[in-house]
Amino acid sequence: MAVKSYFAGLDKLLVFLVLVASAFGLLMVNSATRFTVSEGSLFSRDFKAMLIALLLGLLLALAISVIDYEWIGKLWPIIGIFCILLMLFTRIFGVAPDERLDARSWIDLGGFFFQSSELVKIGFIITYSMHIELVKDRLNKLKSIIALGIHAALAAGLVVLCGDLGSAVIFLLVALGLLFFAGLHWGYFASLAVITAAASPLIWLYLLGDFQKRRFLALISPELYPDEIYQQEKGITALGSGKLFGQGLFEGAYTQNGVVPEAENDMIFSVIGEELGFVGCVLALLLLAGIVAKIMKVGKNAQDFSAKLIGYAVAVMIVSQVIINIGMCLKLLPVIGITLPFFSAGGSSTLCLYIGLGLVLSIHRYNRRQNMINFSLSNIRTPFAEYT
Repeated sequence: MAVKSYFAGLDKLLVFLVLVASAFGLLMVNSATRFTVSEGSLFSRDFKAMLIALLLGLLLALAISVIDYEWIGKLWPIIGIFCILLMLFTRIFGVAPDERLDARSWIDLGGFFFQSSELVKIGFIITYSMHIELVKDRLNKLKSIIALGIHAALAAGLVVLCGDLGSAVIFLLVALGLLFFAGLHWGYFASLAVITAAASPLIWLYLLGDFQKRRFLALISPELYPDEIYQQEKGITALGSGKLFGQGLFEGAYTQNGVVPEAENDMIFSVIGEELGFVGCVLALLLLAGIVAKIMKVGKNAQDFSAKLIGYAVAVMIVSQVIINIGMCLKLLPVIGITLPFFSAGGSSTLCLYIGLGLVLSIHRYNRRQNMINFSLSNIRTPFAEYT
């Protein structure tokens, strides 16, 4: 009966969609990394790491789904403190790739490198949703806006200190999305746009590093920055070469020869386009759209305001990453290290994404139970006469 009750409360459609998307992603990562497989091995290290993260993430998501999200939300101060300490630990003891020694965004766990900002994203979704819940009746008061602004700036700032500007952008987009769904007056958004535009020269001069500036400039003058634009040039060429139906799985000339750098991560959409063509790209986008729509529905149907916000936040996070990643692949946006959810290789991103989905599954389960309690009785006879 316990097993039957568990599966009765599980959002089976959402689980099905994310598993199909993840299986699709695993297949493409396998294709993108086949040329790196050492003799005697069947799969690459990236594929194995993603598979392990997927299985562990799925188990965590299913486990989190039975924990009442209200109880999790009440722990938001502890979650917030943990996230701050985790980012400070990463800033001091974190490791960085050889080409970006300033980006100390990973923690070495004995051969497995964990990107802290991925877990902090989920913590931020919880803390920011609960913060908005606390001030929802006075959301449009300047005092509340300042406090919420400091909250978002602190989270994004800690990530920037670790050299992960791309993730910081996602934090800010999630914050803006939550404020929009919470009903913040449009005037604040307009004011923010004006302030951002006015501050853009300062952001360019003092916030962006030389490497990041070259990434932006390469989009405008690719001939002046051949090294910075190389990845995107090869990626978009590979993407276009697939045409309608693609060159065939494991048959992409660019992919199978390792021509596109980081094809399994930043440029996984190019792999899909080259080997499965326009049809494969549309299928991937439809899967992602279906997942986002289902998560939004869970948020919309939630009875608690904080639960609605958590559901919307997870959806905003996925949508933001999809838009930025595909914009990178289409050479519309600079490369800032944002993965394509469910498709890109990366144990940290996969694992933490499923933790976020666990929250959505919890919201679905416990709101479903509340809905079952709501019932009405009719045709009940009483000993009291009705007088008119």
